[in-house]
Amino acid sequence: MAARLEGKVAVVTGVSGDGQVGQAVAKALADNGAALAICARHEDKVEARAKEPREAGARVLAVAGSLTDEADVKRLIDGAIAEFGRIDILVNLAGGLTKYKPAVEHTLEDWRAELDNNLLSAFLTSRAAFPHLKAAGDGVIINFARAGQAQANMVAYNCAKAGIEALTRTLALEGRDLGIRVNAIAPGLVDTASNIAAMKPKDTKRWAKRDDIAAAVVFLASPASEGITGQTIAVTGWGL
Repeated sequence: MAARLEGKVAVVTGVSGDGQVGQAVAKALADNGAALAICARHEDKVEARAKEPREAGARVLAVAGSLTDEADVKRLIDGAIAEFGRIDILVNLAGGLTKYKPAVEHTLEDWRAELDNNLLSAFLTSRAAFPHLKAAGDGVIINFARAGQAQANMVAYNCAKAGIEALTRTLALEGRDLGIRVNAIAPGLVDTASNIAAMKPKDTKRWAKRDDIAAAVVFLASPASEGITGQTIAVTGWGL
């Protein structure tokens, strides 16, 4: 398959764990010709994730930082511009479920942490990248929502992901006259290393595959999805 993203620069957040979605997304974007600026909280982990695409010939900038901190977000975006001169694609993957308990047991700190990690991080990186995506002329933002209905014991996470869908629609409206497309991917249960270790399933054949999610990112980042914006696309595998 011909590289569909040759000459493009993609910023991808939440790229740290081995066997996680971020690793698959970064690899797929690089395999399709994009240069990468990847980010995670810990320097050793983000540098480890940069190794594979670099060895395959991709240009990769690895940045450690907290995406709930405006200064760290600025350092990531400014670093990408300094290294590559442009930003064409932003993938807001940072976040995840960390607070699993009944709503009445959520502390204020639990609530703030889950919304900050999943929603504030996407807002701050999108806000910082928006002028550069406008300058690119055909910029793309890809957020990560969640598939299905709200579930018990996840009140802060449920609300954060509902907020991601609202953020996606709002940015799509504000970006449509600027040449910026904004969509979200809503995964179902994914065959990540951490999910498999925690849930110990007999098989994962009905789960969403990391590579399927990565392929959806490449599609939404590429000219093939030119007519799609403001949408949330579910990638659920066979679990439906």
